[in-house]
Amino acid sequence: MTKRSVAVALAGVVAFSLSACGGGDSSSSKSSSKSSGSSASGSAAATGAVNAKDPKRDASADLVIWTDGTAAPTVAKLASEFAKQNGVKVSVQTATDVRGNYNTAFKAGQAPDIIVGAHDWMGELVANGSVAPVQLSAQTAAGFNPVAITASKYNGQTYGVPYAVENMALVRNTAYAKDAPKTLDELIATGQKAVDSKKATNVLALEMGKVGDAYHGYPFLSGFKGGIFGTKDNGDYDANKLMVNSPETLKGANLLAELGKKKVLSTNIDKTNADNLFANGKAAYAITGPWSLPTYDKAGVKYAVSAMPTVEGGGKMTPFLGVQMFYVSSKAKNATVAQTFATSFLTTEAAQKQLFEVGKRPPALKAAYDAVAKTDPQVAQWAAAGEGAKPMPNIPAMNAVWQPLGQALADVISGKSAPDARFNKAQSEIQAAIKAGN
Repeated sequence: MTKRSVAVALAGVVAFSLSACGGGDSSSSKSSSKSSGSSASGSAAATGAVNAKDPKRDASADLVIWTDGTAAPTVAKLASEFAKQNGVKVSVQTATDVRGNYNTAFKAGQAPDIIVGAHDWMGELVANGSVAPVQLSAQTAAGFNPVAITASKYNGQTYGVPYAVENMALVRNTAYAKDAPKTLDELIATGQKAVDSKKATNVLALEMGKVGDAYHGYPFLSGFKGGIFGTKDNGDYDANKLMVNSPETLKGANLLAELGKKKVLSTNIDKTNADNLFANGKAAYAITGPWSLPTYDKAGVKYAVSAMPTVEGGGKMTPFLGVQMFYVSSKAKNATVAQTFATSFLTTEAAQKQLFEVGKRPPALKAAYDAVAKTDPQVAQWAAAGEGAKPMPNIPAMNAVWQPLGQALADVISGKSAPDARFNKAQSEIQAAIKAGN
């Protein structure tokens, strides 16, 4: 859509000076670009944090975008470019709970026009009728990573514009492990050697905590082809095929119990200390995503990224694959502008390359991926580690999984519960929650 057609859709919008100021509480949001000092045909401003108790859109803007503090600086820069090109006023507001705040605001008629979030939000958003389909041409869609396009669909309809693909990988301290371990047993042996020599205190830094973490624990289940949901004939996840206590998943549960006994895994490691354990050389390995790298780089630890190892009696451990995307509200104040921003402006190589700065996740657009991979070798390493990974389930029933499965993982690792019995219980808990609509 041309600048003129957007302007016509917003007849009466006046010109504003271009500015962008920090918002939110995080350090990322505070690093937003400063005012350029130039005049333009439109403006974009990061207008501060969304009030979690009473979330409301910026009433003065033509296009309002809600995102978290990490993505806000980059999104604000892109919004500024779009505003200048199209003569509109765009407001970027930060939220600590984008999805939760959006759901509340949508019911109150205060929702933004666009939100930035993960693809696994999609099922709930579609079920609530709060997001609109987006129209990507076949030519545009062909330019994206096929997995990203698959993750952007629900019941065959596209509901989001992807900008990044993310997954966990194995990260090793190269002072303790020169080469990537091919098997989990090799990983344990190498890591234990570092512990025995008093160089490290932990073999592996994996976020788990006392209440568990299903996302970080999933690769130990997938190594035996276990998991959470089976699929329909068309490949979509099926809430009626819960496999938390399947024979394959139980093999993973028993492995977790064994690793807990050997102190390879610990519920004393959670999101508050996992990154620092590895960054400070206290853990030989970590299973994490690219979001941890800034902490490692700041500490100066030497590391390398590789695919996860194989498990004895099973195969390769694979992480969940996640896709970050932009959703358009079904009640967007200016639907034409919102759709144009999402489907035309954000699908360019230039925009997707800028969005790479949000967590250094591999871009979803193939041209942008190829461009950044030439200068950043880690991009290809993360992508390779995600080969064979399945997209995280985006069906509403997934909301019923996280807490019960996470707690089951923690209870098994800590030795509090026997693996088979605990996962049988988790299966029943999740089935009951799905039935209850939770």
